[in-house]
Amino acid sequence: MATFNDPEFYGDSWAEVYDQTTGHLDTDGAVEFLSNLAKDGRVLELGIGTGRIALPLAARGVKIAGIDASAAMVQKLREKPGGQDIPVTVGDMAEITIADGPYRLAFLIYNTLFSLPSQARQMKCFENVAAALEPDGLFVVECFVPDLTSIARGQRVSVVNVTEGSVTIEFSRYDVSAQRIRGQLVTLSGEGIRFGPIPIRYAWPDELDLMAARVGLTLRHRFRDWAENPYRSGCERHVSVYESHRRES
Repeated sequence: MATFNDPEFYGDSWAEVYDQTTGHLDTDGAVEFLSNLAKDGRVLELGIGTGRIALPLAARGVKIAGIDASAAMVQKLREKPGGQDIPVTVGDMAEITIADGPYRLAFLIYNTLFSLPSQARQMKCFENVAAALEPDGLFVVECFVPDLTSIARGQRVSVVNVTEGSVTIEFSRYDVSAQRIRGQLVTLSGEGIRFGPIPIRYAWPDELDLMAARVGLTLRHRFRDWAENPYRSGCERHVSVYESHRRES
């Protein structure tokens, strides 16, 4: 049985309901933003999942490939129109050798980087991406900004959603020294109880900047959302665009 530290754990746990739980996200904005950066170049999505972003990008003519640790997530992608046409490698994005590059653009969105459970593995992911980019290629990372004011004694309980027939509650425990969260989204309804595990190793934006700098990537832009609104102190999320300055050998 997979555990919190296994790369496929999140995807295997959420594959059946992932599309229903992400309907509130600004998918159109993300697709527009990424399409503008891709231009006519080749694109790689790390954590391609069920194809929420990749499929509409492909429909625009973007030449996209993907990586995902979860075969269950990739199967959901394959079941959708156009899903069979996108090349996907099943494997750990921190360890797998990225093939068929170089890429004009690579991206990791909706906190996917934080699914890697240690700084070392997140750093390895940056290294993998940097090696696969074209000179002057771009790497886009979308993540939440940690807010430790919402926790007490290393834990948090919050009501996420209430409907006429269900309630969803988040239960989380924090290891602040390791920057890790082990959480569960628990939904109680007439159909029973559903657990949605959330394994996270969070990082602040400036920590990600340091990881990028170590592999030859520099921050070009940081926005608070896909609409390119300015990022400021207190923002809950960020969209960061890193640029490669690797020279061709």
